[in-house]
Formats: sequence, structure tokens, C-alpha cells
Amino acid sequence: MHLRPITAFATLGGLTFLPRSLDKIRKHARGELHPDHFAFIGKGFDGRLCHFLGIRYDDLSARTLAGGTDEEVLAWIRAHGRPFTDVDVLIWNGFATKRGWRDDATPLLEQQKAESGLAHRTDLLTFFDYYEVDEGRAPR
Repeated sequence: MHLRPITAFATLGGLTFLPRSLDKIRKHARGELHPDHFAFIGKGFDGRLCHFLGIRYDDLSARTLAGGTDEEVLAWIRAHGRPFTDVDVLIWNGFATKRGWRDDATPLLEQQKAESGLAHRTDLLTFFDYYEVDEGRAPR
């Protein structure tokens, strides 16, 4: 069975998208991740978040698959990545939750909406908005 990852709006350590990234890693390793997500493994938001945190995606993946809770993986990130403050979290969340809205990624968002039959959805202004609807969740 192929599954979608959890919402991009979920937070861990205050960071949006981090729980989704860990969920994708685990589902992919179990062969459960929906194939739509394969092209962006370690790229896109996953890659940007890892860069922001000062860790390599391959290292995050290995640590996640070694076992433990999300909180234990977060502790590993804090120990091996760059230090981040509440302001850093605010900056990441502001970037991530608005990506696709009036920025250089808007054309890609519009392309993905069209490919998913959602081009008519003018309420889907960001990638996070798009993920919610494309993955069968109610828009926020």
C-alpha cells in the first residue's frame, strides 16, 4: 500500500516540515511511500531543511532509520547540525509555509497544480496548501 506523508504543517522542535521529512524517510524505507514523492527525496523542502539545519540528508535518513522517536532524531539534529534559535525557527517557518506564493517557485507550484487537476484552485497559494489538497486533506 502506498501512503502519503503527514502534513507539511506538522512541527517538531517548532520546525514545520521536519516531521513530514522523517515520515517520508520511514515510509520510503518500508516501501510504503507513494511514488509521487520519489523525485523529491532529499531535494526540495527536504534538502532545504537539511541545509538550513546544517546536516546532510543522507545522514538524517541514516539516523532516522536507526530507530528512535522524532524527539530523539531532533536531539541528534541539535547535536550534529548548526545551532538554531527561536528566530531561526521563525525564519524557516516563514519561508517554508509561504513557498510558492509570489516567489521564484510560483511557476512550479502552478505546474504541479495543473498536473494534478487542481489548476482551478485559486485558494492553493503555497506548496503547503497544495500538499494538503493533493494528498486528500482539507485545506487550512
